[in-house]
Amino acid sequence: MSESETPGYGRIIADGLWTRNVVLAQLLALCPLMAVTGSATNGLGMGMATTFVLVASGFSVSLWRGLITPEIRIPVFVLIIASQVTLVEMAMNAWLHELYKGLGLFIPLIVTNCAILGRAEAFASRQKVLPSMVDGLFMGIGFTTVLVIIGAIREIFGSGTLFANASLLLGKHFSFLETVVFEDYKGFLLFVLPPGGFFVLGFLVAFKNIIDGALENRARAQEAAPAGHPSAKEAH
Repeated sequence: MSESETPGYGRIIADGLWTRNVVLAQLLALCPLMAVTGSATNGLGMGMATTFVLVASGFSVSLWRGLITPEIRIPVFVLIIASQVTLVEMAMNAWLHELYKGLGLFIPLIVTNCAILGRAEAFASRQKVLPSMVDGLFMGIGFTTVLVIIGAIREIFGSGTLFANASLLLGKHFSFLETVVFEDYKGFLLFVLPPGGFFVLGFLVAFKNIIDGALENRARAQEAAPAGHPSAKEAH
């Protein structure tokens, strides 16, 4: 596996948070996304666990990339990821047991998250350790952000709360997150069920596409502006 040119950290951060966001741009990890985003608390917990695995796998794959031959790279990547997911599962069972019970089967299924294996193959196996860890961190932050946003919207409209049971699932230090948005709210069942997750995701993807389209049109307008004329930016 040849080492490719390392992109700048600004680009790595932008890719993880926006340009190549795991969910909004690549549409990966939709199974855990729909399953655990019934509440913002579960979304945050799953996002934190996935981020840890992304950073750890990026570190490990990059560190050993010179020893991993192309013929066995995928099984080795899966083995590395599975080992780290097992550590995360054991740690959550020990210290965040309520969250561990709430997320259930979806913790070990982090191993099958295409985003993690994809970053190991596309980035960590070709780059140095620090850029690979930064890539994993911001891919994880971008993924976690979308999980929390979708979970928050579904929880608010589905049950009228926000970060319900955060102190039980994540620890007493997160109790400040618990909020009752609507008093005596009966809830909107659609948002509690998986179709509600697809509904919210569709709007978020559309919103991202609108912003990207506006930015692209603005950039084209600036490039097309003749010399001596105000650019699109100045015109606004």
